Amino acid sequence: MIRKAPAMTVRQNLGELLNEVQYRHDSVLITKGGKPVAAIVDIELFNKIRLLNEEFERLAASLSMAYKDIDPKTAEAEIAEAIEKTQQR
Repeated sequence: MIRKAPAMTVRQNLGELLNEVQYRHDSVLITKGGKPVAAIVDIELFNKIRLLNEEFERLAASLSMAYKDIDPKTAEAEIAEAIEKTQQR
């Protein structure tokens, strides 16, 4: 479950919120002035997000190298075609 909590509430109830995250695997969306600014998630989810981000960065660097000498419009067309083929599966 994702719970929204203002920063002041988080400050006042951090221990309780950490227990919810640790034991119930809930997440807390921290807001400031009604706008989301941060989140508290359990360590397993954090590690998954971190690994996904690392893989994304690796793939982006690989694509950048593969297309470094290609006209940007040609590259965009090839990438769009690959995305379309993937979505059709």
